[in-house]
Amino acid sequence: MHYGWIVVGAAFTVLFIAYGVQYSFGLFFTALTEEFGWSRASLSGVFSLYAAAYSFLGLFAGRLTDRWGPRAVIALGGAFLGLGLVLSGGVQALVPLYATYLLAAVGMSSAYVPCNATVARWFEARRGLAVGLGLSGASAGTFAGPPLVALLIAEVGWRRAYALLGLGLALSLGLLASLFVRDPRDRGLSPYGAASRPVSATAATEGWPIRRVVRHPSFALLVAVYMTTWIPVFMPPVHLVPLARDLGLSPVVGATALSALGAGSLVGRLGMSAISDAIGRRPTLVIALGLQTLSFVGLAGASGAATLFGAAAAFGFAYGAISALMPAVVTDFYGPAHAGSLVGLIFGLAGPAGGLGPVLAGWLFDTTGSYVAAFGLGAGLNLLALVLAVLARPPASQPG
Repeated sequence: MHYGWIVVGAAFTVLFIAYGVQYSFGLFFTALTEEFGWSRASLSGVFSLYAAAYSFLGLFAGRLTDRWGPRAVIALGGAFLGLGLVLSGGVQALVPLYATYLLAAVGMSSAYVPCNATVARWFEARRGLAVGLGLSGASAGTFAGPPLVALLIAEVGWRRAYALLGLGLALSLGLLASLFVRDPRDRGLSPYGAASRPVSATAATEGWPIRRVVRHPSFALLVAVYMTTWIPVFMPPVHLVPLARDLGLSPVVGATALSALGAGSLVGRLGMSAISDAIGRRPTLVIALGLQTLSFVGLAGASGAATLFGAAAAFGFAYGAISALMPAVVTDFYGPAHAGSLVGLIFGLAGPAGGLGPVLAGWLFDTTGSYVAAFGLGAGLNLLALVLAVLARPPASQPG
């Protein structure tokens, strides 16, 4: 078996653990609101700061991955993320919770970018499928994590749950990091699908210089696509559980809605990544953005468990596809030589916009008494991202 598939498996497991914990915030959200009485806007701000910070720090995670290799970056990130969670279990006020989640953000930045940039470098053929398989770990974690965390909180309380999750995560990511190898050449291999070509001539050494990439119009459009779709992307994960409660549904139903989101994301990452290998990355991205637009419309009109589950699953499917396609789109456009830096650059420039969504949704709820305006805004932003994706075109000339 080609070692690239080992890297895919390691990426899947790292993202399963990290995102399973991350998207359980909605469960802690409910417990913290009940204990401290904080407003939805102020508590949503914790996740907003966290999301913006870890996205921005992806800039540095990508560069460090290209310089140090993914092994050191992922292990160090796991330690920071675990420590932030452990300290979150001891807070007595809102401001320290902002600080502990900022520390966790430093660690989380070492998950998405290093894992997916490394997988992309290991594949020339079936790159879309490989990146989708690795990223599907995040979806599987989103599916399995919330029910397990809900049981843990019910059994030991939210404080001890934070501590146990933090310790387990730090240890697991430290062990998994040893499986990552930055470049096929480090093991005397070619990327999967390029085995018949000499290692020195593989696409692993080819790619646009970063300075040239950032001056090309296509790069600005890709940043704009992902910035626009990521502004509302964390609205559903943070607010699904509170929305379920507003609809008169139990916390278990809210956790199940999060799992439906995760299940949809798993199918979207795998299915749409494979489809992208057949019909192209950009058309697949356009389809996914259209579906995400419709999913926000569905969330705005949710009236019971069935409609909530359906809209959550549709959102997850589209979100999973959009996220999985980004590393492959970047590598297809500009080559794999600087994939880590370029994926990190887009993630760092566009990702912080995702921090606006949760706090904006919380503020709109506190102001209007419902989530209709928030999810309607999400639909409009994704429609704009779809138009921008149609306009984005890969460079016509060769790197150099």
